[in-house]
Amino acid sequence: MSLSEQQLEELHSRRQTIRAGGGEEKLARRRDKGLLTARERLGRLFQPGSFQETGMHSKHRSTELGDKSMPADGVVTGTGYVDGRLVAGFAQDFTVAAGTLGKVHAHKIVELMKFAMHTGVPLVAFQDSGGARIQEGVDALSGYGDVFYNNVLMSGVAPQIAVICGPCAGGAAYSPALMDFIIMTRHNAHMFITGPAVIKSVTGRETTMDDVGSAAMHAAVSGNVHFVAENEEQALGIVHELLSYLPSNNTEDPPHHLDADLHLGRDYQMNDLVPDDPSTPMDVRSVISRLVDDGRLLEIQAQFARNLIIGFARIEGMVVGIIANQPMHLAGSLDIDAADKGARFVRFCNAFNIPLVTLVDVPGFLPGIEQERGGIIRHGAKMLFAYASSTVPKVTVILRKAYGGSYLAMCSQEMGADAVYSWPNAEIAVMGADGAVDLLYRKQIQESDDPAATRAELLNVYRTEVTSAYLSAERGYITDVIEPSETRAALSLTLRKHLTKRELRPAKKHGNIPL
Repeated sequence: MSLSEQQLEELHSRRQTIRAGGGEEKLARRRDKGLLTARERLGRLFQPGSFQETGMHSKHRSTELGDKSMPADGVVTGTGYVDGRLVAGFAQDFTVAAGTLGKVHAHKIVELMKFAMHTGVPLVAFQDSGGARIQEGVDALSGYGDVFYNNVLMSGVAPQIAVICGPCAGGAAYSPALMDFIIMTRHNAHMFITGPAVIKSVTGRETTMDDVGSAAMHAAVSGNVHFVAENEEQALGIVHELLSYLPSNNTEDPPHHLDADLHLGRDYQMNDLVPDDPSTPMDVRSVISRLVDDGRLLEIQAQFARNLIIGFARIEGMVVGIIANQPMHLAGSLDIDAADKGARFVRFCNAFNIPLVTLVDVPGFLPGIEQERGGIIRHGAKMLFAYASSTVPKVTVILRKAYGGSYLAMCSQEMGADAVYSWPNAEIAVMGADGAVDLLYRKQIQESDDPAATRAELLNVYRTEVTSAYLSAERGYITDVIEPSETRAALSLTLRKHLTKRELRPAKKHGNIPL
């Protein structure tokens, strides 16, 4: 029995109505504002013709809403290919009931997440929603709970990327917060738990949407956002570039490019990057750009905790996670925010088999009453915990200084580094040479009216006999002391030789990271 023309016409009509979302007028208004529709976002994420929608005909079951039309229940879900790799994606449709989440809306997202977990593919979520669908009451809250629970189940199984391209308020903000990376558009997007009106009614304090929910605030102050995009096209570009460094799931290696032979020549310009004065700040970006392929680093959280740089790159085709102190900010010291930023990135790389390269130029943990009262001990311990618990290949390069506990927090040999290289000018000690010599000199003066050595002489002795990289190498804490010009070659060989690394740990559910 063949389908009748009436049946085919009904199918096409239904599809056309659903794909129109909230109607042509609402779609046109969005385009006038320079915003993409939910379907356009997914269309530009996936390769042409590869998107297959799921749950297109889903409909709310709320008696409070009656027969109100909500095409696709306000969210478009499905799968497609990105650069030849399968990816799951959903986009909330603000033209349909402001993209609000109800039980069926949530069910569609959860089913997509389960597919991503079972097949081992990344999830990309376009968040653009007015929040919970009030008419559905506790059913909407239950829907959010289902989504959050599956965000957690999926964590560490397959990468999760959220793109905030509209409102993301209240409980809705917790789903992206449970994902691995958040990309937010600078304009037309905001994310918060309580907005300015609620804050004023409860606390009496006047504030603005920019103060509590803008992309700029979340990127530089709260640290919730990993990338800020000027527009949706740039946001999609960031998604594509981010996926290019990530494996599809935790059982796969990242997409290394290992076909070409290693180039192990020296880069003598690296030697010129080291300032003559050890107290002169050195921009670590100039080092990174010469170590990584094509000088390309996909920096993450670039505006937050700028004293630590993290990001993805390739070294001779091998995908790596870079963690580097940045002496241009706070002298490269570790503080509360930098410790949180670094620890979470290390844990992500470990979950997805991405080798770690740590570049060290750290004078210590940032001193100050605010840091102590803010819990720098607890936050700094996160770095120690993250590095020590990671089993991926870990290679550390000490560029100039590594003092005190921060030496350990930046992945020393004792914290599990597979290889630690040091430049010959590096100083490694409990504290910096100037501070240590001041203490020694004062003690010497107190004990004798005629000090045996001048401060300059003590400083020279301290640097040659106490902090010297050669001393650490003699005692087995440093794998080798190398010229800066040899760094890229040393990293390339060491990483390539450790790609098959396997490490067993004691059986346990999980450790108890100091959160």
